[in-house]
Amino acid sequence: MSSPGPLLFHVGASHQRAPLELREKIALPPERAAALHERLAASGLAELALLNTCNRVEFYGVAATPADIEALDAAFCAVTGLSADAYAGIRAHAAGPDAIRHLASVAAGLESQLLGENEIFGQVKDAYASAQASGRVGPVLNRVFQKAFQAAKHVRTHTAISEGQVSVANVAVELALTIFGDLESSRVLLLGAGDIGEKTAKAFKSRGARALTVASRTPERALALARTLDATALPFEHFSRHLGDYDILVSATSAPGSIVHASDIAASRAKRRGAPLLLLDLALPRDIDAEAAHQENVYLYNLDDLAQIAARNLAAREAEVARARALIAEKADAIWQQIVSRHGA
Repeated sequence: MSSPGPLLFHVGASHQRAPLELREKIALPPERAAALHERLAASGLAELALLNTCNRVEFYGVAATPADIEALDAAFCAVTGLSADAYAGIRAHAAGPDAIRHLASVAAGLESQLLGENEIFGQVKDAYASAQASGRVGPVLNRVFQKAFQAAKHVRTHTAISEGQVSVANVAVELALTIFGDLESSRVLLLGAGDIGEKTAKAFKSRGARALTVASRTPERALALARTLDATALPFEHFSRHLGDYDILVSATSAPGSIVHASDIAASRAKRRGAPLLLLDLALPRDIDAEAAHQENVYLYNLDDLAQIAARNLAAREAEVARARALIAEKADAIWQQIVSRHGA
């Protein structure tokens, strides 16, 4: 009689259960991730991949026993400083075909705050590649991820979940248009030269914004992105004294905490003489002090705020979501049967 197959699992937390304040606490920058893997070195986790984005920290793995998953939970709490009770309140878990179903749904954009967004597919691929490079992918996760990618592509091709799709960048620009009406004369300051900042800056350019400035802790990246955008570069250490020169601030750095303080915004208001200031905080942990939102003519939006705006357009695609989930469920069951037949004996 064959065994029921390897103990394939998914465990972690996402925006679906964890508010922004908790997602900030459980984020795993490289040094935390390294500390976690060091703690797990002697565990029975034969395979393990980490998906770590602004909206989710999730593990996909193969365990020898359920105790190994418990050890992963304990190590995660120890590294992040989150109590076991707090983690239990936001923790999601799935096993076997349900874990495959979840991974494929994530890769397809079905679990994203912005339904159908494309960025997550690349992030899942990066997570898989990183686990491969670290030697933590074996025959089970290799098959699970490869087949999940195929299922996600199939869903995107055969349903309309990405039709009229939204992204953080597009929602941010649409929001700016509702406040300023016309972006041609608006001055935009971008803090951070990473992927999300670049995409948002390009979205502003495409909708008419001409005056863009880039500031980054890495001057070379700021200069390179400024050249790409036909923008100007500003030394990062000088940005706070120039805030009053801009109508829109897009902040998307990887700083461990706030870099734009309420006092900085208050000081900039004298220059602005009552003109509105739009603050778009696209970072996690957040870059901008939440207290800044209480100042007159200051409009502050974070990732969760933008997701709520995007959700208003969800109703039209609900039928497509149901079709997509049905397709993924069918494919996940087939993938699991293949895994059990190969590795479960």
